[in-house]
Amino acid sequence: MSDQPASKVAVVGENPRHIAIIMDGNGRWAQKRMMPRIMGHHAGVKAVRSIVEYCAKEKIEVLSLFAFSSENWRRPKDEVSLLMELFVSTLQTQVDKLDKNNIRLRIIGDKSAFHEKLQDKIRSAEQQTAHNSGLTLVVAANYGGRWDITQALQKIAAGVKNGDIDEQAISEQLINEHLTTADLPEPDLFIRTGGEERVSNFLLWQLAYTELFFTDVLWPDFDQNMMQKAIDSFKGRQRRFGHTGEQIIDKRIL
Repeated sequence: MSDQPASKVAVVGENPRHIAIIMDGNGRWAQKRMMPRIMGHHAGVKAVRSIVEYCAKEKIEVLSLFAFSSENWRRPKDEVSLLMELFVSTLQTQVDKLDKNNIRLRIIGDKSAFHEKLQDKIRSAEQQTAHNSGLTLVVAANYGGRWDITQALQKIAAGVKNGDIDEQAISEQLINEHLTTADLPEPDLFIRTGGEERVSNFLLWQLAYTELFFTDVLWPDFDQNMMQKAIDSFKGRQRRFGHTGEQIIDKRIL
């Protein structure tokens, strides 16, 4: 269950607990090199491994990566098919390494749209790493922020209809409890690579108080030095959560 904004405490100079990233620019990275777009996605997987390694080393609690949005089905069929194959092969080759390094894997999104083989791989990978206590790696696949809010409200509506939930009890906290990220802290830092400056339907509810960092660097070129730059930017910010700057200083609520 995530904290409500009013109860948060942010200390300047500390690492973020939860980092969320839109990994944008794989296709453009490949095109700049006169390569097929899928080669950019393969290069992007290498960047993922580097950033996961960094976050585990720096004791980041949660790293959420937007791998495939609900809108990405609109891409050319061949590219979508190759992306699905890459997803399966990456799960097969990386889950043992994640497990060995005490990393817990979570996949969020509407997994029912995936073929049964991929659903089986997802369930197996999540079960294998479920008891790990280090970094939680959240991969958003066939995910959309509006979908997440909608499915939460559908569950709540069903609870009201069945008499399990009093409609007067519906609150922000109750909605939080029905999101796919209910057991995780809200993101402290959001990063988007590739030069675009929008959140693109990623964790819409959860990003309400998140610090944003945008960079022109394409995802395959986003390395540990760039990650440190983003975290250093975060560390220098004053997070007020509705307080004034004077209150932050007076009460040391940073």
